Amino acid sequence: MREQDVLTRDTLRMLVAEIKRYEIDNKTSANEEDILKIIKKMLKQRKDSIEQFTAGNRQDLADKEKAEIKVIDKYMPELMSEDAIKEIVTKVIADTGANGPQDMGKVMGQIKSALSGPADMGLVSKLVKEQLS
Repeated sequence: MREQDVLTRDTLRMLVAEIKRYEIDNKTSANEEDILKIIKKMLKQRKDSIEQFTAGNRQDLADKEKAEIKVIDKYMPELMSEDAIKEIVTKVIADTGANGPQDMGKVMGQIKSALSGPADMGLVSKLVKEQLS
């Protein structure tokens, strides 16, 4: 606030408001996992908005959304590396005995419980598909 950074201030206020809304709706206090889900949801909303604004020739609004994503990303924990994810995927596929794309659901269920840190589930899904193909 003292630095007059309106974008960061407004984005953080929006984030805090979403967390408080979640707590009121669910009548519970948000834990770290809940807050991460809220932040991921906000990031996804902004990415969808960027696509829509770009398609509608509203580059000014798309740029604003991109700036908000940069602010929100500062508060996200560092994601697992691709190598660490590949290692877990390979281990889970070996443990479950999966041998084709039909076993993807079984593998993904096991991987979600095996992941120790935050990971990009899109990347995880891609790596599982590659190894099961």
